[in-house]
Amino acid sequence: MTEPLASAASPRVRKPDWIRVRAPVGEAFSETRQLMRRLNLATVCEEAACPNIGECWTKKHATVMILGDTCTRACAFCNVKTGMPRAVDALEPQHVADAAAELALEHIVITSVDRDDLPDGGASQFVKVIEALRRTTPKTTIEILTPDFRNKADAAIESIVAARPDVYNHNLETVPRLYPTIRPGARYYASLRLLETVKRLDPSIFTKSGVMVGLGEERLEIHQVMDDMRSAGIDFLTMGQYLQPTPRHAKVAEFVTPQTFAAYAAIARAKGFLLVAASPLTRSSYHAGDDFAKLRAAREAQLAKA
Repeated sequence: MTEPLASAASPRVRKPDWIRVRAPVGEAFSETRQLMRRLNLATVCEEAACPNIGECWTKKHATVMILGDTCTRACAFCNVKTGMPRAVDALEPQHVADAAAELALEHIVITSVDRDDLPDGGASQFVKVIEALRRTTPKTTIEILTPDFRNKADAAIESIVAARPDVYNHNLETVPRLYPTIRPGARYYASLRLLETVKRLDPSIFTKSGVMVGLGEERLEIHQVMDDMRSAGIDFLTMGQYLQPTPRHAKVAEFVTPQTFAAYAAIARAKGFLLVAASPLTRSSYHAGDDFAKLRAAREAQLAKA
């Protein structure tokens, strides 16, 4: 397979039938959008043009993106806008908690843009959000999806782990060979070490990571990423199809079939992940609440065997 390159002349390829979704409609969808606007919250569902937004928002499930809607990096796969972000919103943590309360969420996923401009990369805002959720909706389980906190990872990770989210997610996104073109601002092994550190600091926190396929990776490279994840103690693997957000982003090298996703999932389970979610439309926070329940059940079953 050839390596994808981001280019202004990279046209989007027609999607196969298995990747198409219905346009978002309905009262519940509108109510979720209005709530996010009222509380001045950004969501990765909108900013990253997630194909599952219609389904999730109709169920009043939204993944909040803290630290604003502007990223300091420009990854070739991501639709979030790049530039100089605004000042951190001091009211944001409580607004996130208020949203969780109004939506009656049993499980919430919190992610963020990269904030390389901040001394701690935005880690303290994650901590404040976790604390606000614990105060306001103590029964809501918390999953975070953080950036890599480049050049400030150790202190950032330690502070967030001390706040004790239920799930710590950080996506590797792709295979090491494709990092220079797909994720140029990040380093594969730094991301791997981040997740390894979380598990070392607090083994009770579930760790999670995801990859996209269809970017030009080879199957054996994906198998190696799985092995690397397991060596880092990662509990949960998500795998989905990369979709080109605009013609300026990296092109789709291949639409991976549902049958191939099923084969990847079988291999991943054999490698020892507690949970695997692999399908064309799988995304990091897709069905996250249901998956968290499965994660806990899988751990309990594993401990019972031991």
